[in-house]
Amino acid sequence: MHIARLMVRPDIDPTPIRARLAETGRVQIPDFLVPDAAERLHRCLHSEVPWTLALCDEAGMRTLPREQFAAMDETSRRALYAQVAAGGGDGSYRFAYASYMMARAYVEGRDPDLLLHRMLEFLNSARYLQFMRALTGEARIQRIDAQATRYRPGQFLRTHNDEHSGEQRLFAYVLNLTRRWQADWGGLLHFVDAEDRVFDTFMPRWNSLTIFRVPVRHTVSIVADWAGEDRYAITGWMLASRTAREAIQTTQRLRAGAGAADVAGSAVAPGHAPAGLVSH
Repeated sequence: MHIARLMVRPDIDPTPIRARLAETGRVQIPDFLVPDAAERLHRCLHSEVPWTLALCDEAGMRTLPREQFAAMDETSRRALYAQVAAGGGDGSYRFAYASYMMARAYVEGRDPDLLLHRMLEFLNSARYLQFMRALTGEARIQRIDAQATRYRPGQFLRTHNDEHSGEQRLFAYVLNLTRRWQADWGGLLHFVDAEDRVFDTFMPRWNSLTIFRVPVRHTVSIVADWAGEDRYAITGWMLASRTAREAIQTTQRLRAGAGAADVAGSAVAPGHAPAGLVSH
């Protein structure tokens, strides 16, 4: 399978981005990837990912097996989303959206030809991690977790703060990969204060990278019935812990020894975006 070159736009200047993050704790960077990379990732998310359903209800967080999710008709799916949402009337954490857990699938060796695995390698390459440290001003970043997400009508992510004591989360990020999105379609990233008032909102703009410091209360509003596209993204956290990164790198070395392409680890000069990942 041909893998398109993945590359960050080379003229991104970390200085104003780092200053904005220091001032407000959140920023959205337009045109983050070069156009062909964004288009190739969108094509993967649209046509190649074996989606499952991630949900959180009174039984806790879990995913439906992909076969079960694929077998459900739209009426059954919408009824399930409504049931999950109704259980959160007391303000408890609830969500329902399509997901592909990239790090888990990579380490388990699932779907080995999927482009998202090359993307995960790129996100955890030495040069990209160095660029994220320069972009955020946070020297503790050691690895990047990732999942692909797809929101369709009726799907949502209720208010939460991303706090997790075991993972040492520093920043959350969202790489938005929906070409055309309108505000009244829902699917907006809202930042919420302690009194449940929205104090900032980010649109899922095409090929933009949103970064925000965690913990902070936020939500993704429910996608409206009239939304004209699926809301695609690659999202996760920049972490201070190394465990999963070491697992990813170990798997990379094993595959490289078997003749698979490896990820270059050359450093990024301060103030410059990484040159990108080339694979086959």
